[in-house]
Amino acid sequence: MAKTRELCKDIRDKIVDLHPAGMGYRTIGKQLGEKATTVGAIIRKWKKFKMTVNHPRSGAPCKISPLGASMIMRKVRDQPRTTRQDLVNDLKRAGTTVSKKTISNTLCRHGLKSCSARKVPLLKPVHVHARLKFANDHLDDPEEEWEKVMGSDETQIELFGLNFTRCVWRKKKDEYNRKNTIPTVKHGGGNIILWG
Repeated sequence: MAKTRELCKDIRDKIVDLHPAGMGYRTIGKQLGEKATTVGAIIRKWKKFKMTVNHPRSGAPCKISPLGASMIMRKVRDQPRTTRQDLVNDLKRAGTTVSKKTISNTLCRHGLKSCSARKVPLLKPVHVHARLKFANDHLDDPEEEWEKVMGSDETQIELFGLNFTRCVWRKKKDEYNRKNTIPTVKHGGGNIILWG
């Protein structure tokens, strides 16, 4: 279940102070801008325990402190290909022993997923500008012009670097960020030929 917003202690105390004055849950809720069910829950808690602060929650507390979590996030932001074992070792050096699963949970809480790095052509800035210029020049071309263009259904790709899937920690929108991709180069030698 998702963690919901908690009321601050001042508002809880105001709710408890207004209730003995004969005000109902809805009236108190409208006055303070809260739901009647929330007001009722706080008043029932007050009647039962005579306190408005939260009780300690069940379950083990998180082993990774906020400082440790920010250290993990900083390392992953700088080096998205960092493995969970590297992060476990970093935390161990800092004095915290955790499992790989705890690392995964922490990264997921901060919106990161372990995904396969996308394979993209290795482009220099000159290539990027040339492609952008071509796209802008032909932006308003009619469809008949594009029908004259012959498309090749075969391409030769040489993977630049290691020939296996690498995982990166990233957010969904950062799929094609340069840090999160594996560059590929077309040239002779060991290669893959694809037909469409």
